[in-house]
Amino acid sequence: MPLKELAERRNILHRKSDAQTVLRHALEDVQIGPVALVSSFGAESVILLHMIAEIDKATPIIFLDTEMLFPETLAYQQDVAEHLGLTDVRIVGPDRNEVLVEDVDGILHQADTDACCDLRKTRPLNRALKDFGGWITGRKRYQGGRRSTLPLFEKDGAKIKINPLANWTTQDVQDYMTAHALPRHPLVGQGYPSIGCMPCTTRVSAHEDPRAGRWRDSDKTECGIHFENGKAVRRGKAA
Repeated sequence: MPLKELAERRNILHRKSDAQTVLRHALEDVQIGPVALVSSFGAESVILLHMIAEIDKATPIIFLDTEMLFPETLAYQQDVAEHLGLTDVRIVGPDRNEVLVEDVDGILHQADTDACCDLRKTRPLNRALKDFGGWITGRKRYQGGRRSTLPLFEKDGAKIKINPLANWTTQDVQDYMTAHALPRHPLVGQGYPSIGCMPCTTRVSAHEDPRAGRWRDSDKTECGIHFENGKAVRRGKAA
C-alpha cells in the first residue's frame, strides 16, 4: 500500500482515538513496521516518554545529542530515562568526520542555521531511523505555523511519521503532567517553554508565542528533522 494512502487510512481509523490508543496501535502496526520515538527530552517530551513506558519500556527512543544542547537537557535526559525505566534510549550524535570537515570550530550556526541543523540533526536522525518504518513525534497543532494542520499520521519520505498529541491543548499537556507527577525540564521554570540547542534558544516573555525563542530574529521555525520536501519551514510562509 502506498504510504500516503496508509497514512490517510490510519487518520480515518483514529479520528476519535485518544493519544494512548494512537500510540499503542502505531507501535503494533505491521504495515508501518518497526517504530521509534524521537525525543528531544525537552519541555513537554516527558508525556510521550511516559506513555511509551506504560506500553513497552523497551521501545526504541532516539535522542539527538547535537553537542550543542543545554547541560540541563543532558542531565534531564538521564534522569527521565532512569525515572521511567526506559531500556533502549539511543543517543545519536553527528558524524565526527563530517563535523571536522564542516564545523570544526562549532560556529556553523552563526553563518547558516539550516546547514548546522542538517549536520547535527537531520543526517544523524536519518542514519538512526534507517531500519525503522515509522517514527513518533511530540508535535502539536497549537504550536502554530505548519503544525496548525498537523495530522495524526503523515507520509514522511519513505516512512510514516506519527503525531499522537496532534490535537492536544496546552491544558491537556499540563493536566497530564500533573496527574502523573512527571518531572519537569528545569529550564521551563526559567522562561524556556520550547528548548532546542543552546546557541539558538532564548528565553520567552509571557506575551510571546512559546516557540518565539527558537531561532529568534530569524524566519526559521523548524529544525531539519521537520523540513518539508527538503526545504526549511519559514515564519509566515508555506514550506
